Amino acid sequence: MIERWNRDQVLALAPDASSQKAAQGVSSPGKWSGIGSAADSVWGECKGSGSKPYRACVDLSELAYRCSCPSRKFPCKHALGLLLLWSADGVPAAGAPADWVAEWLDQRRERAAKATGLAAEAAEATRAGGAGAGPADTRRAEQREQRVAAGLSDLERWLADQIRQGIAGSRRHDYWDDLAKRLVDAQAPAVAGTLSRLSSVLNGEDWPARLLSEYALLHLLCVAHRRLPAAVAASGSAVVDPGTPAGADGTGLVRRVRERVGFPVTKEEVLAGETVRDLWDVLGRRDEEQDRLIARRVWLRGRRTGRAALVLSFAMTGQALDASLVTGTTLDADLAFYPGSAPLRALVAVHHGAVSTGFPTASTVEQALDEVAAALAGDPWLDSWPVVLGPVTPAGRGPWHLAGSSGGIPLHPSTGTPWRLIAVSGGRPLTVAAEWTPRGLRPLITWDEEGQVIVL
Repeated sequence: MIERWNRDQVLALAPDASSQKAAQGVSSPGKWSGIGSAADSVWGECKGSGSKPYRACVDLSELAYRCSCPSRKFPCKHALGLLLLWSADGVPAAGAPADWVAEWLDQRRERAAKATGLAAEAAEATRAGGAGAGPADTRRAEQREQRVAAGLSDLERWLADQIRQGIAGSRRHDYWDDLAKRLVDAQAPAVAGTLSRLSSVLNGEDWPARLLSEYALLHLLCVAHRRLPAAVAASGSAVVDPGTPAGADGTGLVRRVRERVGFPVTKEEVLAGETVRDLWDVLGRRDEEQDRLIARRVWLRGRRTGRAALVLSFAMTGQALDASLVTGTTLDADLAFYPGSAPLRALVAVHHGAVSTGFPTASTVEQALDEVAAALAGDPWLDSWPVVLGPVTPAGRGPWHLAGSSGGIPLHPSTGTPWRLIAVSGGRPLTVAAEWTPRGLRPLITWDEEGQVIVL
C-alpha cells in the first residue's frame, strides 16, 4: 500500500502556480463521483463544463496520470485535485480498480515489461563491445576529437587574453555568444553551454569574483582535456571503458573530463554497468530553464549505502517533465550511475516500489562539509550535491544559515529569509534536506513534529 502523501507533496507535482490554484478549486468531494483507491492507484470522475464528467486516474506505483480533459498541462488540474482529495483521506478504498482504470494500468504494465526487455537487449549489446564499428565510424570519432581539441585550445588562449586585458569589458550579456557558437561548431556542447550561462553571474554585486571563478574552472577543464592522452596512457588502456568503476585506473576522472566537455554517455552504456539497490529517499527537486529547455534535477540519497544520486530529465518549455519521483517519499529501487570519479547522476534501472521507513539519516554540518569536499576532490566542476543535515536551526538576520553544534552553512542568496523553515522550526532543531551549491544551501524539505514532509 502506497503511503498517503500530504498536501505539500501533491502541490509540488504541479507544473506551475496556476495549476496549483486550479487543482485546489476541484479538490472538494462535491466535484467528484465514482471515486476510489486501491493499493497502487486512485481514480474518479470530475464534473466539468461539458455534459460528461472528466475521467481522471493516477498510477501511484510509478507516478503516471491519465485524464480525459483537453488540458495540455501535465499533470492536469483534475489529476492534482484528485490527489489532493486522496491526501485528505477523501477517497474511499475499493477492492479493485474500475474497469477503465484496470485496462489503463494493464496497458502500462505491458509497455513497461516490453521496455525493460528492450533495455536489457540494448545493455547486452553494449556489453558485447563496439566491435561492429567500421572505418567510417572510427574516422568520424577521430575528426571530432581533433575539433574538440582545437576548440578547447582556442578557449584556453581566449581565457589567457581575458586575464591579461581585464574583465571590465565583459558586462554585456551577449559577451560570450560568439565564443559559445564556435565551441558548438567544435563539437564541445557542454563547454558551450557553460559559456552561454555566464551572463547570469553579472546580476550580482560580486560578479567579478564569480566570473573569475568560472574562468578558473574553464581553464582547469581545458588543461585537463589537453592532458588526457597522458592520463589514458598511465591507466594502461587505450579505450575508456564505460563499465570501469569510479576511480579505477584513473579512468573515472578521464570520463568525468570528457563528460564536462560534451562527449555523451548513452543510457545503454549506463544500464550495462552495475546497479545499486537501496531504499532511496527523494529529497526534492528543482527545475531550471535555459534556451527553452527545462532541466529537472531530482535529488536522492540511499538509506543503507549513504550514496547521493541525481536523476535528470529534460523537456521543451510547455512539455511534460518526468514526475515519477515524488518529493518526500522513499522508493526501493536499483540505480545505475553514470561513470566518473565522483558518480552522482543516475538512472532508475528497476523500481521495486515505494516504502514507508521514516526519516533519512542526518549528518552534522561538519560531516556534510567533509562529504562535499570529498566529492569536489573527485570532480572540481561539481556545482551541487544533496545533503541531509540535523539537528540544525535557521539562524542569522543578514546572511541566513543553518546552524548546528559543529558550525553552520550559509543559505543561497536567492533563498532570502526562509520564512517557511523558520515557522516549522519555531526555534527548535530540525532535520533539513538541502542542495549544496558553491554559493550556499538551497533548502528542499524538512519534517514537522509529527513527521509530515514540508516542501520548502
